[in-house]
Amino acid sequence: MTVTDEPVVAVRGVTRRFNDVVALDDVSLDIAPGELVGLLGPNGAGKSTLLSLVSGQRKPDSGVVRLCGQDPRLASARATLGLTPQETGLPATLKVREVVDFVAGHYPDPVRTPVLLEQFGLADLAGRQTGGLSGGQRRRLAVALSLVGRPSIILLDEPTTGLDVAGRQTLWAAIREYHASGGTVLLTSHYLEEVQALAHRVVVIDEGVVRADDTMEQILERVGLRRVVLHTTGLPAPDAVPARLTGVVRASQEGDRYELYTPDADALVREIVTSGLVFHGLEVRGATLEEAFEQMVTHPAADLHRRSAPADPPAADPAPSPSHRVNQDGAR
Repeated sequence: MTVTDEPVVAVRGVTRRFNDVVALDDVSLDIAPGELVGLLGPNGAGKSTLLSLVSGQRKPDSGVVRLCGQDPRLASARATLGLTPQETGLPATLKVREVVDFVAGHYPDPVRTPVLLEQFGLADLAGRQTGGLSGGQRRRLAVALSLVGRPSIILLDEPTTGLDVAGRQTLWAAIREYHASGGTVLLTSHYLEEVQALAHRVVVIDEGVVRADDTMEQILERVGLRRVVLHTTGLPAPDAVPARLTGVVRASQEGDRYELYTPDADALVREIVTSGLVFHGLEVRGATLEEAFEQMVTHPAADLHRRSAPADPPAADPAPSPSHRVNQDGAR
């Protein structure tokens, strides 16, 4: 992997329209070498459109996109890129090792096939045709192909969709290993806990506009709420808790376990202790990424111009690259 001081990804004032609908509205974003960035947003926010611009599958209507300092539609730029789209077609009659060998043959210094398959828990499936793989196994293979050429950056669009817990942990370990070696990662995910577990920086896109771009810690601090967790049989149903305890804005319950959300955890704990409520296991915790995400896309800053954006359209046929050729041939 090549390491430079310039951004691996540079998006400057980019707008992309589909007919009369604005999918991305004056978006700017830099990703430095070695960053692991989580891209969050509801369906139709513009995430996949942004990835399609960075990977050279589409070009912006206005603004500039650069991948490792080059136009991402150039083959020399895409040689630095590993990509796993949301849907990946694989040639059903080729064996797993054959697919990896084919893609590896397009790179000067690829990861050895046995090493890559072992890393992704696919070594025992090397001789199986891809058409005989489960959905989770195909997904692991798709992510493995993004790493075969030792890229400078990988773009992962919903990488663990359809995986069980063990498969997800295997992919997380591979992503962390790649990042620890100096690689740059930009991933989207509907699993907020996945982004919270992996990403050091979070970019939130909603309706084609960047709502937030900060470290994970700063994103969580934006929520302004704390969680007070306790076990008790002395509280009413969650909807009635705010009337019982001052400062509780909402509550949830599972058995005798309550989660109480409040802007002033200290005051709430004092009230609980002095109220005579019988409880145990009291904890005060910060907000989760899910709460921060919900607040940012539901209550965006007033000075942000809101635009109507469509669901991300299907990816256009990309300019040729080794891994894309395999994916397209298998899908046709």
